[in-house]
Amino acid sequence: MDISAGIQASLAGRYASALFDLASEAGSTKNGVIAVESDLEKLDAALTESTDLQNLISNPKVSRNQAADAIASVGKKLKVSGLTQNFLGVLAGNRRLGDLPGMIRAFRTISAAQRGEVTADVTSAHALSEAQLSTLKDKLTAREGRTVKIQTQVDPDLLGGLVVTIGSKRIDGSIRTRLNSLAQAMKG
Repeated sequence: MDISAGIQASLAGRYASALFDLASEAGSTKNGVIAVESDLEKLDAALTESTDLQNLISNPKVSRNQAADAIASVGKKLKVSGLTQNFLGVLAGNRRLGDLPGMIRAFRTISAAQRGEVTADVTSAHALSEAQLSTLKDKLTAREGRTVKIQTQVDPDLLGGLVVTIGSKRIDGSIRTRLNSLAQAMKG
């Protein structure tokens, strides 16, 4: 099963696929794929930063109209394209705003696949420098045989090392995992 078929099987994937198709039809206009992808990045950042926004999209007590008005205001504040604004309105009307994070991930995956890219989620104990990111990107690109886009996050609980996830593949080089493996071997 190819990546896009797997994504389209999920609800979030179907919405993301429909949005991607509409953005592709818009071509290189201000509603095109690049613009929508940029809009979704802004929304993802806003969701990460704002617990109020997280609560808005996940609260079942918020009516459709209230959700539509609130998300329209968020869209205006973030200056998203008309297509993205309409998409958010449809989500609010269908009570699917809670699935927005999954739709953002699915849209990223679809657009990356169209460009021949793959996304690597990299978790490290400390923020990586630009030089480290560049070296990692080069090594992962060589390993995967296609362009790798890196998304990073920091998890101090790893103690050191990296955890890299590309699709269903996971490379766990964290110190935490090594210590856990050692503890299991010693119990053995």
